[in-house]
Amino acid sequence: MRPLSRGYESYGLVYLLWLAVFFLIPVIVILTYSFFERDYQGGVIFKFSLQGYKDILNPNYVAVFLRTIFISLVSSVVSIILAIPVAYYIAFSRWKNILLLLVIVPFWTNSLIRIYAWIFILGNNGLVNQFLIKMGFTESYVQFIYNNFAVVLVLVYTYLPFAILPLYSAIERLEKNIFEAAMDLGCTKRQVFFRVLLPNIRQGIISAFVFVFIPAIGTYAVPELVGGKNSRLIGNEIARLLTTARNWPAAAAISSVLLAITIIAVIVFMFGGEKREAR
Repeated sequence: MRPLSRGYESYGLVYLLWLAVFFLIPVIVILTYSFFERDYQGGVIFKFSLQGYKDILNPNYVAVFLRTIFISLVSSVVSIILAIPVAYYIAFSRWKNILLLLVIVPFWTNSLIRIYAWIFILGNNGLVNQFLIKMGFTESYVQFIYNNFAVVLVLVYTYLPFAILPLYSAIERLEKNIFEAAMDLGCTKRQVFFRVLLPNIRQGIISAFVFVFIPAIGTYAVPELVGGKNSRLIGNEIARLLTTARNWPAAAAISSVLLAITIIAVIVFMFGGEKREAR
C-alpha cells in the first residue's frame, strides 16, 4: 500500500508549483521590470536603470503613498472596532451558524455591484440625499461621495467580514465563565472588555488587521469609483502609469515598494503579537 505521507508530499509539491507560477514568478518579473529603462511606446528597454525609482520620488507619489497608508490604517481600525462586538455576539449566540452565513452572504455578490449600490445610496441624487432634502434637513445635496470618507466607508463595508471571521474564531475559543468570574471579582464591564476580552483575543485582532490592511492598501476599484481626484490611492496610480503614462518601470517600482510595505507590516504585527503572547 502506498504510504499516506507520499500523498501529502505530492499535494505539497502541487501547492509549491502553484505558488511559484502564480506568485513568485510574477513578483520576480515586477522586481526585474523596475530596474529597466522606460520605453515611451510602452513596455521596457532591457537595460539596467534606476530611473523608475527616481520617478516615484516625486512629491505627488509620496503624498499618494501616505494617503494610501492612512486610509488603509483607518479602514482597518474602524473594521476591527465594528467587528469585535459583532464577533462576540455571534460566538455566544445560539444562531451562530445562521449569523456566520449572513456575514459571508455579501461575497456571493460581485464587488462592483456592491460598490455601485453605495453610489446609488450616497450619490448627489442618491437615497440619503433625497431623504435629507425631503425631510427639510438641507436645501441642496450633501457631498457624501467622491472623497476620503466614501473610500473609507466602502472599504470598511467591503472588508468587514475579513475582520469578523478571525475575531469570531478567537472569541469562540474563550470560556464565557472567565467573563462571569471577572465580574464576580469586582470588574466593571469596561474592565472586563479591556483587561479580559482584548488580551485574550490579541492574536485574532492582529489577524483581522492584516486581513483588512493588505487588500485595502492595494485596492483599485473602490477609490476609482467612489473617490475623487484627492482620494486616489496607489493602486490607481499604478494603473495610470501602465495605461496612460506608459511608464512600466515606475509602475513596477511602486508595486515593489508597496509589496515591501505590506511584508514589513505583516512581519511587524505578527512578530509583535508573538512577542506579547510570550510575555
